[in-house]
Amino acid sequence: MSKISTTLFLLIAICLFQVPNLAGQTESGSDLNPKQDRRSGKTQWEQEPSTGKSNKKPRTPKYAKQSYVYKKVNGRNLSLYVNQPSDWKPSDQRAAAVFFHGGGWVGGTPGQFDEHCKHLVELGMVTVQVQYRLLGRPSKKETDPTISEPDKTPTRCIQDAKSALRWVRKNADTLGIDPSRIAAGGGSAGGHLAAFLGTTDGIDDPHDDQSISARANAMLLFNPVYNNGPGGWGTARVGNRYREFSPAHNITKDDAPAIVFLGTNDKLVSVETAKQFQQQMRDHGIVSELRLYEGAEHGFFNYQRDDGKWYHLTIAELDNFLFKLGWTAAAPSK
Repeated sequence: MSKISTTLFLLIAICLFQVPNLAGQTESGSDLNPKQDRRSGKTQWEQEPSTGKSNKKPRTPKYAKQSYVYKKVNGRNLSLYVNQPSDWKPSDQRAAAVFFHGGGWVGGTPGQFDEHCKHLVELGMVTVQVQYRLLGRPSKKETDPTISEPDKTPTRCIQDAKSALRWVRKNADTLGIDPSRIAAGGGSAGGHLAAFLGTTDGIDDPHDDQSISARANAMLLFNPVYNNGPGGWGTARVGNRYREFSPAHNITKDDAPAIVFLGTNDKLVSVETAKQFQQQMRDHGIVSELRLYEGAEHGFFNYQRDDGKWYHLTIAELDNFLFKLGWTAAAPSK
């Protein structure tokens, strides 16, 4: 090979090495900008900045068609995951369900309600699963880089939940959602967040546009830890401030209709707590349904528990509740 040919070959190699991988680039200009893999078409997580430790990505919901960054906190992206029916179009005015995973405010991933979302999408609804900031475990040092001082209360969890619902309502026209028919759903600590959105004011992110309502229009609550007062779950975290955090202590006549699913052997939420919540709601003229499952324990409703036995029983009741609200046109499951 001649000297000129060798030089030319080296120059071409250097240029190829320095050219960015255009297939992997994405635009980032608007609120509605899903990040998707160009080859598979599947939604991918936004890469979060390193905190100096292993920063594993939470499991992406299986059926979500798009992901959006709904909020950034000190450089960290928080995402939500949207799924729509096959015949969906942006001009639709569909009912929606926004789900928050459980995990005691310290764990869990957005994909907990994958199967619930898949089912509701088949009924014609739009579903959303939310990533939110978690608390440090009591036995570990506070490590969340978005928090300047340790805070054992679920303040940041609530703030993120309210930010997510506001984002969904703000973008309802693009998502094909009726902004007056947005349900909040969740299990355990996620059920607390959903119940908070349906009952309680305050604890807003100061950066939110508070002219946009963060109130849910219905509550879909799976063994929710919604009484944080004395004798309830989470009191150790909120202390004497429980009235700020506890949905059971903030029930008023303008609250959203609710359905609650609870196992009779739940060690975190008593049957009596659930019955008191239902009665208080009804005393204020609010639709409140309670479904009890004999012998079932905390977390019983998850799809993978007992070969889906409880999932199918609870999803049938959920269908009936949504049908009675007029949110789905399909006949309830049997």
